[in-house]
Amino acid sequence: QVQPVESGGGLVQAGGSLRLSCAASGRIFSDNIMGWYRQAPGKKRELVAHISSGGSTNYADSVKGRFTISRDNAKNTVYLQMNNLKPEDTAVYYCNDVTPTRFREISRADFGSWGQGTQVTVSS
Repeated sequence: QVQPVESGGGLVQAGGSLRLSCAASGRIFSDNIMGWYRQAPGKKRELVAHISSGGSTNYADSVKGRFTISRDNAKNTVYLQMNNLKPEDTAVYYCNDVTPTRFREISRADFGSWGQGTQVTVSS
């Protein structure tokens, strides 16, 4: 299985915006629910947004109203538009499908099937 490839992170001031992109293999992307996860230093990886193959979306309360997830099924690509960024959004952001297996991997810190992620740093 080819890991996803995330890009678009960077350093931004509080209140700024970034757009993340994730290219995934067809096997991962397919008809699966795709999600953006993040992991801050010393914290557990968490799911912040996900989108179904049909476009239905869900967000963690911490990002609701500021982040927008979207996908291009023809390109096997998922995006995360992040607006009004806050210092607490600082983390490495990862994309992957959203399945029970991914949550088991998170609980075990077993990230062999994950990409390298992209660093987002928000300064105050």
